[in-house]
Amino acid sequence: MIEWISVILIFIGSIMAVISAFGILRLPDVYTRSHAATKSSTLAVLLSLLGAFIFFWVDEGFISIRLLLGIIFVFITAPVAGHIITRAAYRSKVKLADASAEDALKPFLEKTSKED
Repeated sequence: MIEWISVILIFIGSIMAVISAFGILRLPDVYTRSHAATKSSTLAVLLSLLGAFIFFWVDEGFISIRLLLGIIFVFITAPVAGHIITRAAYRSKVKLADASAEDALKPFLEKTSKED
């Protein structure tokens, strides 16, 4: 039964990876694409690695430290990398999509730049 749980986790991770790929291709600007790339692909990798970890733990009796470290590494670094890429794009004045309602960060940055 637990093997099926690991198979389901890996399958859901695969579906999330496909959803992430569609989001990266279909969304209009770098900011929304970054959101799709970091949120859903992080979840996809975490589910896949967790499914593999459970499979090896139950089937082989082997606790893989590499898989655990991979889960921790992806969980910590992927959202931070997405944030840094988005921030670099914003600071480089990459245009928002036309469908964006407002730029909530612009007044804050203008206020801080006047204080300097």
